[in-house]
Amino acid sequence: MTGPRSIGVAIGLPEPFNRELQGWRDRLGDPNAHRIVPHVTLLPPTEVPSATLEDIEELLRQVAAEETAFTIRLRGSATFLPVSPVVFVPLVQGIADCERLQAKVRTGPLHRELRFPYHPHVTVAHDLPADALDRAFVELADYEAAFEVRGFTLFEQGPDEVWRPQRDFVFGGGGLPGPAPAHVESDGGW
Repeated sequence: MTGPRSIGVAIGLPEPFNRELQGWRDRLGDPNAHRIVPHVTLLPPTEVPSATLEDIEELLRQVAAEETAFTIRLRGSATFLPVSPVVFVPLVQGIADCERLQAKVRTGPLHRELRFPYHPHVTVAHDLPADALDRAFVELADYEAAFEVRGFTLFEQGPDEVWRPQRDFVFGGGGLPGPAPAHVESDGGW
């Protein structure tokens, strides 16, 4: 494929947390529920020339090779309202690790300015009516999850607007060869 590509880099959630939070997006009617798996973003959707993909993958291999596993703990619910109609599950552990990682990812061929300051989180509702956002905020107030992060995944958005994993990058070992059959999880991930 030639021309620009829309990519992103994220940490996926292991089961059962992936299924739980995906289920919430489904029940709330979030149209993005079937376009992207629950994740912690390291690089938001970014358009890049196809010719830079090799350099991007090399950068991501180098970043992953320098990292070691860390724990993410999710707790409660929060919102970006009134700035953005988003309800999310915030990190209460692993924030500094994600901040360091995203800063390393957003270098070289992936250097870009962010529209908002980086704030690691897992989105559960986006661009929904106020009552759905309120419901997500209230019903996920007691949500908790903890898992070990061992790597991250490069995603690409297809013409159908679905984000698909392209390659996993495992900490200490760099990238896995070939397309990613499943994103890196604590048992083993945007």
